[in-house]
Amino acid sequence: MTLLVGIALVLAMLVKAFLVQAFYIPSGSMENTLRIGDRVLVEKLSYRFGEIERGDVLVFNGVDSFTPEVELDEPTNPLVRGARALGGVVGLAPPDERDFIKRVIGLPGDRVVCCDAAGRITVDGLPLEEESYLYPGDNPSDRAFDVTVPEGRLWVLGDHRSASADSRQHMGEPGGGFVPVDRVIGRAFAVVWPLGHWRFL
Repeated sequence: MTLLVGIALVLAMLVKAFLVQAFYIPSGSMENTLRIGDRVLVEKLSYRFGEIERGDVLVFNGVDSFTPEVELDEPTNPLVRGARALGGVVGLAPPDERDFIKRVIGLPGDRVVCCDAAGRITVDGLPLEEESYLYPGDNPSDRAFDVTVPEGRLWVLGDHRSASADSRQHMGEPGGGFVPVDRVIGRAFAVVWPLGHWRFL
């Protein structure tokens, strides 16, 4: 029995490392696309063989580019720490506080501007139509910006713009609000829990 449990854990860690990882959503920055407490599946193969596309919802490590949106207390009890680590393998525990989930708005080389006369974000002069995912009542952005995305970087925003600490809030920091492509963990493709929220993204 112990051997079977060990094999199952090793397989789960291999799947997490190379194929699919479950993530817990700790904040409302991506509402209503993703809600607090949702578990999403993130696949890690697409970007090894293909390109990141505008509109993708992705998870990335924000070290050196983003500051945490939520602060998580590190448990002092070794059993609790072990349970949290195990839960992280299957997305039942809160994520590393350095991991973020946002929507790609600007790709390398894009000029992203807020906003045009109609209040829309533009990319290379063309307005984005964001009604399908923008949080009801939110403007595309309440903060003006005009940025050109450097090579190897991304410009990302939350769908709940008024409650998201995204690229706009980090413009004055060393990373300029841009996310390094090599810090992307994968693309979120499905909400799997709770069952009432189940759907493909």
